[in-house]
Amino acid sequence: MNYSIVFSAALVALSLSACDRPAAVVTPAVVTVPVPGPAGPTGATGSVGSTGATGSTGTTGMTGMTGDTGSTGQRGATGGDTVVIVPPATR
Repeated sequence: MNYSIVFSAALVALSLSACDRPAAVVTPAVVTVPVPGPAGPTGATGSVGSTGATGSTGTTGMTGMTGDTGSTGQRGATGGDTVVIVPPATR
């Protein structure tokens, strides 16, 4: 059995190598490639484009922060000859 596997492998190798054909010589076709010439003169300046549309109005901003409390006022002057009249309570 061991000899049959080796013999089969050798037979396959010899049979495949016997089928080698020489490659046919192929002459490539001549392809003409166009070559770009020198650059032409610069063209005229284009016309000015139209003005774009006006954008939409933005959203309202957030409310600002509350300011600091003001400082305490100065003490009032003491009364001299000022008279305060309190009206009587009415029902």
